[in-house]
Amino acid sequence: MALPIPLPALSALLLTLLCIYKFLIYPLFLSPLSKIPAAHPLAAVSSLWIVYKRYSFCELATIHDAHQRLGEVVRLGPGEVSVNCVRGGIQTVYGGGFEKHDWYPNMFTNYGHTNMFSMITSKPHSIRKRMISATYSKTTLQSSAALAAQSHSILHSRFLPLLTRLASSNEPFNIFPLLSAITMDFVTCYLFGLSSGSNLLQKEEERNHFLHLYHCRRSYNFWPQEMPRMKAWLEWFGVKVVPSWVGDANEEIEKWTMGMVEGAERVRETGVEDVADSPTVYAQLAGSMVKASSSSSPSKVEDPTPETERLQIASELLDHLAAGFDTSGITLVYLIHCLSLRPKLQSALRAELLTLSPPILPSSSSPNLPSPKYIDALPLLNAIVQETLRLHAAIPGPQPRVTPASGCKLGGEGKEFWVPGGVRCSAQAWSLHRNGEVYADPGEWRPERWLVEEEDGELGKKVRFVCEGEMARWWWAFGSGGRMCVGSNLAIYQMKMIVAAIYTCFTTSIVDDEGIEQCDLYTAPPRGNKLMVKLEAV
Repeated sequence: MALPIPLPALSALLLTLLCIYKFLIYPLFLSPLSKIPAAHPLAAVSSLWIVYKRYSFCELATIHDAHQRLGEVVRLGPGEVSVNCVRGGIQTVYGGGFEKHDWYPNMFTNYGHTNMFSMITSKPHSIRKRMISATYSKTTLQSSAALAAQSHSILHSRFLPLLTRLASSNEPFNIFPLLSAITMDFVTCYLFGLSSGSNLLQKEEERNHFLHLYHCRRSYNFWPQEMPRMKAWLEWFGVKVVPSWVGDANEEIEKWTMGMVEGAERVRETGVEDVADSPTVYAQLAGSMVKASSSSSPSKVEDPTPETERLQIASELLDHLAAGFDTSGITLVYLIHCLSLRPKLQSALRAELLTLSPPILPSSSSPNLPSPKYIDALPLLNAIVQETLRLHAAIPGPQPRVTPASGCKLGGEGKEFWVPGGVRCSAQAWSLHRNGEVYADPGEWRPERWLVEEEDGELGKKVRFVCEGEMARWWWAFGSGGRMCVGSNLAIYQMKMIVAAIYTCFTTSIVDDEGIEQCDLYTAPPRGNKLMVKLEAV
């Protein structure tokens, strides 16, 4: 007679079988995701392989290679997929308003408070976006007297004199920090006003210190972003995977930003004497927050104390200035790198820029800049900026979302896959922008792909900038849907102003571009953090 199996042994056996089913049989054969091509043999049963790729700074290249081999939808883990298509891809996920993954608040929270970018759910995001989106509309930017005055001061009092000195010295210099400085000055002056914003162009020591603080943290982003629980667990045991000085750098950046917040508040309380000192975005956000706090609307999500409200405003605006200066500075360094390799294209751009009235000249005594509408209408300048944002998107990495509880279908026609709720899904601009069926020779920087030549009556032929059709649909430099970059118009505005200021009267040539390749990161600056150029006056 067979002896009964002891209860502990039976429990262990059942637990083992349950684990085999849950972690092997179900994900490999029964999960709806099992029908999606796996980017790696372990993808169905473990996320460790893609986590390691992220840790090793090769996530973008790995995902791109998987799409090249396997198609529009690939499986990255037991509960994660990547999409690389418009229909059934970014239209469904981002146009459909899927909620954000908790990856965002893990990394993009300031002062202990979430901001619009790091809010997971749509409702608080929509409330915050309604408060400030009007200040970033193209119409507002192009008609803003404050921004016009700020731009004139930054270009004519800070940037052009600096360019003139650099050109006369005939010495090579690293242009990347200067681009970071001027984009920071543009953004913070629009946020806080000229007197309260930064002046990194003229304050070299402050510029170098801030950029050191900002960039030194980059290699330590993995743990708080991808493995926050593991990080906390290791620290509980006394193992520091992120040095304490990273936290010190974050605190110093927050303190620096709070100084500008306080300056803007003083201007707002005492009144604006000079239109350039208008804290446009701060005033709009602070006024909207006060109004929302006093509202009895049922849509109100919280009733913050004055100090909490102050920190929420600071968190929001720190996110805006960080994203606004970093991404535009990265884009500009690649734009200048590509133009520096093409002297004839520089000449063509200069001829176009000289049609502006008034042109942006170092010696100009004009109190005005050319109309932003005229700058925005220049076809070659448009094409150069558009193509740089395509090939060298400053944020080329995945934008994680979570599929809704009801599930969804992902993939193009004939290649659809059912994906259940709660699955992490994402697309990345790096791959969308390298679709050879949409962009001929996708690895080549070719601004002419955005230009068409057409007849213009008796005037003969003219060139027109065109952003439409499949190329426009696959272009994803600022994301799409309700969560796309709120500051995209300001980014384009400042980049065009800066390019016009440089190439109207100067030429650039490369002295040293070692390390110009983009980092394989969510935000992707040059690996070497430099581009050594020579500037010559025309």
